[in-house]
Amino acid sequence: MNSFIEELKWRGLFADMMPGTDEQLNKEVTTAYIGFDPTADSLHIGSLIQIKILAHFQQHGHKPIALVGGATGMIGDPSGKSAERNLLDEETLLHYVDCLKNQLSKFLNFDGNEPNKAELVNNYDWMKNISFLDFAKNVGKNITVNYMMAKDSVKKRLSGDAGVDGMSFTEFTYQLIQGYDFLHLYQNNNVKLQMGGSDQWGNITTGTELIRRKAQGEAFALTVPLITKADGSKFGKSESGENYWLDKKKTSPYKFYQFWLNATDDDAERFIKFYTFLGKEEIEALIEEHKTAAHERKLQKKLAEEVTVWVHGREEYEKALKASEILFGRSTAKDLVSLDEEIFLEVFDGVPQKEIAKTDVLGVNIIDLLSEKSGFLKSKSEAQREIKGNAISVNKQKVNDTFTANETDLIDGKFLLLQKGKKSYFIVKVG
Repeated sequence: MNSFIEELKWRGLFADMMPGTDEQLNKEVTTAYIGFDPTADSLHIGSLIQIKILAHFQQHGHKPIALVGGATGMIGDPSGKSAERNLLDEETLLHYVDCLKNQLSKFLNFDGNEPNKAELVNNYDWMKNISFLDFAKNVGKNITVNYMMAKDSVKKRLSGDAGVDGMSFTEFTYQLIQGYDFLHLYQNNNVKLQMGGSDQWGNITTGTELIRRKAQGEAFALTVPLITKADGSKFGKSESGENYWLDKKKTSPYKFYQFWLNATDDDAERFIKFYTFLGKEEIEALIEEHKTAAHERKLQKKLAEEVTVWVHGREEYEKALKASEILFGRSTAKDLVSLDEEIFLEVFDGVPQKEIAKTDVLGVNIIDLLSEKSGFLKSKSEAQREIKGNAISVNKQKVNDTFTANETDLIDGKFLLLQKGKKSYFIVKVG
């Protein structure tokens, strides 16, 4: 069996392939593509598996092409959707395309003169000048309506099983346009394989059928499973339904790191195979080590490290790690003071805060600061009692009743973190 397919199988990332795919990959350096629709100005972690498949493909000596769907993004893929997607205006769509191109260029090797260096393409480049009549005559006549209606993505929508009746002609044509992408890339870029999630099987095989009928050629399909959590719930969203984005401006590296760190034991065991490039022996050793001391969460920590470094780089990972250690008490006041405002406020998201004039913070006795200046504690007597009981910390460091804050205590030059006991926090913002 081909080494790339073997890699996917032991990682649990193989769903299906057309007959002959294995032989094609063993025969020669093969060019394959995966499409990414520009529905936002960033990809999210739901796209990471597809990116990783392309990266593995390249590591095994084959040539990956990442297709950004400037044309198909105007229509919307009905696969797995229960309703029609809102269509984007051209200016917004082209902006999204540029953003996705920049992101994808981080994950694959586009440099050098190697025959398997990666390429980025945009299907808008070859679709924009094709008229509807030309498309209907030269492409549409090669695929029957019966063939298109037999696809699961179409049948579910037409039957109402997905929660809505019917689908527009616009979405119905999606599989034809995606099929034409495959034909175009087959004829112009020597692409012989399309890969994607298992929900893309129908769209991909429409492409292989179009290549067979229109170009009398042979092309192949390979799919990977759709990722869910071990309990069957949807992967890649927060409890409030928000996406975890690959752009750090939309999801900070700290929150991104926390997502992987908070994986359950069962999910961590699966995800470390899915989302890292660690080898089989190292992963198996980590899993066994984790089973003997699950409370140490070594599997989750390694998973979070590998994926965060891959997506955001070592420096951002180090910042996220430092922030996590601050939250759980394994840090110094110096670590806390060195945090920037964005990370600090994310670590202590939801903690009450109050803006106070600098003259009412710096040089002010801790008893007054805790009570009348900040309102964190109800009275001076409560403040004195809590300090006497060694329950008060400033910037995670215990203080006594003689403490006063100075400039060097301010986090990013503007915050103090007050704390009572282990879980009660209050942020003073110096105005």
